[in-house]
Amino acid sequence: MKFRIIIEQDEDGVFVAECPSLPGCVSQGKTRKEAKKNITDAIKGYLKSLRKHNEPIPPPIYEEMVEIRL
Repeated sequence: MKFRIIIEQDEDGVFVAECPSLPGCVSQGKTRKEAKKNITDAIKGYLKSLRKHNEPIPPPIYEEMVEIRL
């Protein structure tokens, strides 16, 4: 399974990662690489919890880019 994640650096320099397909699934790390690893672990835990409670796994969000010329 593939999930889209967003990683942003906050005002304190911490990298915050979230998975928009899974509400509330957020993690962080000191580096972008660490944040990616941590959100991967968080997603796995989130999915295990959904399965344990017989809840459906939300479909992934598909993303496309558009170019805007000014």
